Amino acid sequence: MKHLFSALLVMTLFISCTSNDTPTALVPPKTDYTVENDKEITDYIAKNKLTAFKTDSGLYYVITEPGTGTQPTATSNVTVAYKGYYTNGKIVDQSTAAGLSFDLNKVIKGWTEGIPLFKEGGSGILLVPSHLGYGSFTNNGIPGGSVLVFDVKLIKVNK
Repeated sequence: MKHLFSALLVMTLFISCTSNDTPTALVPPKTDYTVENDKEITDYIAKNKLTAFKTDSGLYYVITEPGTGTQPTATSNVTVAYKGYYTNGKIVDQSTAAGLSFDLNKVIKGWTEGIPLFKEGGSGILLVPSHLGYGSFTNNGIPGGSVLVFDVKLIKVNK
């Protein structure tokens, strides 16, 4: 009887300490890097003497060549040549000069929003805060909260 009581007490304590949600010890809290990212981007813009514009979502962009061809939408398939890097210049990823083709609705939000700012033949810079990039968690070696800078050239709107 003593063992049964002990087992019931332990089970009661265990059950009362759990919930239907995922235990917070297993999932780190999502961090909001908005303020830090905005400062990092504006510092980068000032240091590099860029004339940049900011969208309502927090994306900064520079249009060096607007282009003259077709303008894509957020669901277009496009071919883009790019170089992606951190604000310290360390390269994260880059394409060949021939570019890569992909659907804009299947990439980071910063690209889904930013690439349609250009027409075919256009080029510029996208300064992507983490909430429009890979978020607050490390993803494919990119640390959570990272600002990403992309030099982009919209080669073609495929569809």
